[in-house]
Amino acid sequence: MFNRATRTTVGVLGSAIDALSWQDALERITLWAAACESRYVCACNAHSLVTASLDPAFREIINGADMAVPDGMPIAWSLCKMGFPLQERINGPDLMLRVCEGAAGRDLSVFFYGSSPRTLAKLQANLRASLPELKIVGTHSPPYRPQSEAEDAAAVELINGSGAAIVFISLGCPKQERWMAQHRGKVHAVMVGVGAAFDYHAGTLRRAPTWMQDSGLEWLYRLMKEPRRLWRRYLTTNTIFLLSIARQFLREHRHAIGMGSTRITVPIAPTKPSEQPADSTEARKVKEPTR
Repeated sequence: MFNRATRTTVGVLGSAIDALSWQDALERITLWAAACESRYVCACNAHSLVTASLDPAFREIINGADMAVPDGMPIAWSLCKMGFPLQERINGPDLMLRVCEGAAGRDLSVFFYGSSPRTLAKLQANLRASLPELKIVGTHSPPYRPQSEAEDAAAVELINGSGAAIVFISLGCPKQERWMAQHRGKVHAVMVGVGAAFDYHAGTLRRAPTWMQDSGLEWLYRLMKEPRRLWRRYLTTNTIFLLSIARQFLREHRHAIGMGSTRITVPIAPTKPSEQPADSTEARKVKEPTR
């Protein structure tokens, strides 16, 4: 059963990844959304964790998230090896769909931020057909260039004015994570970064077969579909991840019995970046303040 007071995270390449079930992840998002809390959720794969390992500022964003789920199979497998043998992959596209299903049954409204107007139009049409009770209160396709302060303020006003309880963000990594971190406390909703989920559910991008997803080969499918754009990223990212996680396992095997040094129990409560707990490897338990 999901514990509202604490969360358990595991250090993977220096980033704190939540060890939790699908049920717990969905319940956590739903509770925050129902309470109109400003939170942000990151779906972390090998690319995002390698990026965080090389960029301290981005690692701070991942570690400051209210929830960081294991999106990629290698991340889920890492958590299994670190003491959570039942850990499943909680990927962005499925997370978005399951959250929408839950929102439709609880009268929680959703907003879609990112991607192109064409993709957003197809996404809305598909979701309205499959989930007619889902309350979609708005969409926004921001420009690819950096936004001015006035444009950003207008976007925030649009989201908050819609009354959305959940905002799905599809800007790609690391842009979407940075955007969510910058807007916690400004956007009055739970922000969930879902990567390419808009394209998958709109039908503008085909997803890998289930067997490839379950085997940790979704990256290979995407590489075959977009080799020119993705070959350098996957060659570099996957190699660095495999080498880095192997070094981490070896180091922890030498210095500890079990994985206590990487497991962290932290409060779920803070909603402001300045109130986030410091990045630490010491286990700690803190009760959630009364709201």
